[in-house]
Amino acid sequence: MEPAPGPQEKYQLITRNLQEVLGEDKLMAILKERELKIYWGTATTGKPHVAYFVPMSKIADFLRAGCEVTILFADLHAYLDNMKAPWELLELRTRYYEHVIKAMLESIGVPLEKLRFVRGTDYQLSKEYTLDVYRLSSVVTQHDAKKAGAEVVKQVEHPLLSGLLYPGLQALDEEYLKVDAQFGGVDQRKIFTFAEKYLPSLGYAKRVHLMNPMVPGLTGSKMSSSEEDSKIDLLDRKEDVKKKLKKAFCEPGNVENNGVLSFIKHVLFPLKSEFVVLREEKWGGNKTYTAYEALEKDFAEQVVHPGDLKNSVEVALNKLLDPIREKFNCPELKKLSSAAYPTPSKAKPGEKGTKNSEPEDVVPSRLDIRVGKVISVEKHPDADSLYVEKIDVGEAEPRTVVSGLVHFVPKEQLQDRLVVLLCNLKPQKMRGVESQGMVLCASSVGEPRQVEPLDPPAGCCAGERVYVEGYEGGEPDEELKPKKKVFEKLQADFRISEDCVAQWKQRNFLTKLGTVSCKSLKGGSIS
Repeated sequence: MEPAPGPQEKYQLITRNLQEVLGEDKLMAILKERELKIYWGTATTGKPHVAYFVPMSKIADFLRAGCEVTILFADLHAYLDNMKAPWELLELRTRYYEHVIKAMLESIGVPLEKLRFVRGTDYQLSKEYTLDVYRLSSVVTQHDAKKAGAEVVKQVEHPLLSGLLYPGLQALDEEYLKVDAQFGGVDQRKIFTFAEKYLPSLGYAKRVHLMNPMVPGLTGSKMSSSEEDSKIDLLDRKEDVKKKLKKAFCEPGNVENNGVLSFIKHVLFPLKSEFVVLREEKWGGNKTYTAYEALEKDFAEQVVHPGDLKNSVEVALNKLLDPIREKFNCPELKKLSSAAYPTPSKAKPGEKGTKNSEPEDVVPSRLDIRVGKVISVEKHPDADSLYVEKIDVGEAEPRTVVSGLVHFVPKEQLQDRLVVLLCNLKPQKMRGVESQGMVLCASSVGEPRQVEPLDPPAGCCAGERVYVEGYEGGEPDEELKPKKKVFEKLQADFRISEDCVAQWKQRNFLTKLGTVSCKSLKGGSIS
């Protein structure tokens, strides 16, 4: 039997991988006397997704350190936050959260008997708590309440009064749950400092606050329940996990805002103390990392390919999700899931549209355009005007692309060249060879016709996202439907500027390193 950890060891377990701790001295003083009492709260709004494994992983750390942990299902908060959870769905969503959070904890080996589960409405509607809400509202300024919720409460043009109450309730929870510390994401920092400022004015103690970093989602921004493509749902099928990971932001060598790497750092490593990169023997075979820093270093130096990293995370993630999928495969929980999160109904003919019936926006962010590196170029076996290229776009395997460039670009000028590839067209056969993308090129307006492949900025890596200025944050379609003609509608406004820069409606095509251009075809079209 392992000896119980001492105060310093407990402190290291409690604070590892955190971005910030407010009240470090108080935390250490408590650990020298007794076990820490801590709570984590989650508003029961959108469906929990795989980023929830990040706080679950820390909860496992807290239990290893001997902490007494409370999990709060903040149902009333969910309603106050701009009614993210409608009142009629509140009970159903809270039940869904209880089942799914417990399933997540069980999947990572956390014993549920060591945890205390509480609903906000179990105590937040009591006479004492309500009186404290009024007491707090008599000393808190509107400015401070609005500022405290700025990173958490949904910001709208005409904010509701309920959003101003939210930070005060979260502060009071620390007292009513009788804890020493509250744990949350760093986006909660303003609420935490609000609690530290105002709880003493009611005669209550200032608590310790522990903050996780915000883990990037699959698009490179915050993983969010409201942004479907930024996250993987806990009940997603294996094929959906594969598709979403395939599209995930994971540029070769880029360790910033890399959601795939962040998931390994904050979930997989803490749970297993190692991570195995799965590779074919010809690429060096499997490699086991026992320190995250070594993996990050190898990825930064492009020793580890994004495709191998994604495939390895896919395998590890599905092992975590399998027991959750299995638990939710019973009729009772299937019914609960569909009742708590009903699918929006389509508008009937003559009715004003719901979200499903509104016309689709045709915007450039729907195009999955990436930097590609041409690995090989061969003449098409059955067409004299076509090349068959193998192009690396940051995936596990290069894509096969057929291009009509034989009469315009010599083979040797394409070999090892960086190009700009449209990646989400529906694959189609061109004279018997399936093409999995389109090399975007500038074309002259007059005769004789001239064609030049677009050039990404120098220093770009294969797989790097190309976007149109002002449309950086959108998520591309998984596959462009030919009947919708999204590309064709957008392409009508593609042009080469007088400075040879590729543009859509006079907005530049960009990567993080600068503009996409061509060599000489000013005023040309792009196809």
